Amino acid sequence: MPPASPGRIAGLSLVVGDSPRVLILGSFPSRMSLSASEYYGNPRNHFWHIAGSLLGFDPALPYAARVAELMGHGIALWDMVHSCRREGSADLQIRNPVYNDLTGFLLIHPTIRFVALNGMAAGRFWHTATALSVPRPKVTVMVLPSTSPANARLSLAEKEQRWTVIDVR
Repeated sequence: MPPASPGRIAGLSLVVGDSPRVLILGSFPSRMSLSASEYYGNPRNHFWHIAGSLLGFDPALPYAARVAELMGHGIALWDMVHSCRREGSADLQIRNPVYNDLTGFLLIHPTIRFVALNGMAAGRFWHTATALSVPRPKVTVMVLPSTSPANARLSLAEKEQRWTVIDVR
């Protein structure tokens, strides 16, 4: 990926271990996440609570331990957007996105069987960026409810129930 140019914001690096089976894709990190250099760095975001509940780890663990838990369960973590222009943290404010190389990722990681798109914005970006280019005969792609605190229409329990489709066996 090219470096971010002036006025552009660069996202976070890919989190991936050996032989991942699941790829979770967000849209682009919030300002808080970028500042902390952590995926889902806003403590009000439900992602780590849901992941901890589904995988059996304490969501209050230090970030490195939470990431290790994901990788240990065959889960990779990334965002659809590599860099963009954006005011604030809202997905609707993302302008001129440059997408991450998902085609290349899936070719290098043929063990991926499930792509979970964290929210509707990630879903829109997926269809824009990958509609014709992603080889996916054995890859299931599903848009799941956003774990963002901005998604208040679903309770934590409802979000957690919908995220149980992620099979880490």
